Amino acid sequence: MSAVSVDDVRAARDLLREVVVPTPMIPSRVLSEQIGGPVLLKCENLQRTGSFKIRGAYVRIAGLSDEERAGGVVAASAGNHAQGVALAASMLGCKATVFMPVGAPLPKIAATRGYGAEVVFPGPTVDECLVAAQEYADESGAVLIHPFDHPDVVSGQGTIGLEIMEACPDVRTIVSPVGGGGLLAGIAAAAKGIAEETGGPKIKALGAQAKRAAAFPPSLAAGRPLAVEVEPTMADGIAVGRPGRLTHAMFGELVDAVVTVTEESISQALLLCLERAKQVVEPAGAAGVAALLEHGYAVEPPVVVVLSGGNIDPLLLSKVLRHGLAGAGRYLVVRCRLKDRPGALVTLLSELAELGVNVLDVMHERVAARLHVEEAEVLMHLETRGSDHSEDVLGRLRERGYTLTLS
Repeated sequence: MSAVSVDDVRAARDLLREVVVPTPMIPSRVLSEQIGGPVLLKCENLQRTGSFKIRGAYVRIAGLSDEERAGGVVAASAGNHAQGVALAASMLGCKATVFMPVGAPLPKIAATRGYGAEVVFPGPTVDECLVAAQEYADESGAVLIHPFDHPDVVSGQGTIGLEIMEACPDVRTIVSPVGGGGLLAGIAAAAKGIAEETGGPKIKALGAQAKRAAAFPPSLAAGRPLAVEVEPTMADGIAVGRPGRLTHAMFGELVDAVVTVTEESISQALLLCLERAKQVVEPAGAAGVAALLEHGYAVEPPVVVVLSGGNIDPLLLSKVLRHGLAGAGRYLVVRCRLKDRPGALVTLLSELAELGVNVLDVMHERVAARLHVEEAEVLMHLETRGSDHSEDVLGRLRERGYTLTLS
């Protein structure tokens, strides 16, 4: 029997009725066409603090005694759990201290401080922050609000599952980003609990982890939580190197599969959310959409994909969008060799204009050790209409005698 039941999740919803916003579910035509059935996006990026984390944080802190709250709470987070704990603590009248990784996104740091929490930076990873937060709790008496590995946190996150089942009772597959596992564990407990109560068809729960920070697949295969080395990933919100004991056990009971997604798929998913669904989503929050782009063949519709958060640094957004455009064949970075003579650059740019290419940036270099005396090189950032157009442009330029290198 699961450590968190659908009744636990219902009790959590009673606590959250005046706290969280029941977020909308919007249809995605482009994803529906791709998998051959309805796909809905559950927009937790529109939740208070910009992610689902306020749900679990509030339920956990509300369950503390007055004496425990008087001693304050402490948390470790890359940003979204930090904001959830900070806001929940301020609403419930207790002090919050949050340990965040060095290099955490500046908007998340500013928002956490804005909700009244003290922020400390002990190291570069979430796992180091968890260790530091536990040490602080042991020394100060503050209560550690774990980002995923506690029944109250899982129950709070699971209230999303209740909302999904009410809005789409015929859902067959729920896809969610996975870091430590609290979100999908709670959703699966709620959705599968309701399906069992009503005798409805089986619901599949599918998790999506960034390939560079994927601890669940080896842990599930081994039958116990394993630590993995987390590589740099744009999906910082789910870059967790080790599942929790509770969430690992619940995944073994309730989650049907955990797949990994590449950085390229994540960036293309973020671009799709922005362009086609008009939703600003952070890379971690788009991991479920990335899973459909890579593994859509494995899902049965109707599908609900959780957009878990929208807290993205504008500078990172511009980089990720450019990455996504490149992956979709709509953005090229090209080095082009040409003769170093008057009019050569104008001729090249004119030919690009004839081919319908938008030139975003040009850097012209005439003196370098790699160049012959009579050569120049141009580094160009180009916007095209897609992969076919890009291939046509490159082919035409090569036919006209240009030497090209893709960067």
